Amino acid sequence: MNPSDRHLRFGWWSLFTFLTLGVVLETLHGFKIGWYLDVDVEMRRLMFTLAHAHGTLLALVNIAAGLTLRLVKGFELSSGASRSLIWGSILLPAGFLLGGLIIHDGDPGLGVVLVPVGALLLLYGVGSAARSLSKVKS
Repeated sequence: MNPSDRHLRFGWWSLFTFLTLGVVLETLHGFKIGWYLDVDVEMRRLMFTLAHAHGTLLALVNIAAGLTLRLVKGFELSSGASRSLIWGSILLPAGFLLGGLIIHDGDPGLGVVLVPVGALLLLYGVGSAARSLSKVKS
């Protein structure tokens, strides 16, 4: 599969996944589910909200990457940068989501360690894309 198709497919499926998570969170809120809304689980609510927001945004970043690969002649994304962009888009929101599943006295769970790993992968992927795009002749 070419990189453009990969980013478009990943982006659209990821967008579907994280918008569905948003609907689930709104449902938990609407039905006043204590596991999600009680004061002592505020960290869970924050972590899940961050997972939803970051996942949705990163899905759009992958769609933009796929479209840029298709539409800008001369723009290329190395396989390492492409994989970093996708894996960062998985690990960062997954870290927030896992960090909120089990919380410890107001602190996120161990899954939150995935967040900085995902963030570093994203920085590499986006930086590589920006560098590559700046080399394209108009």
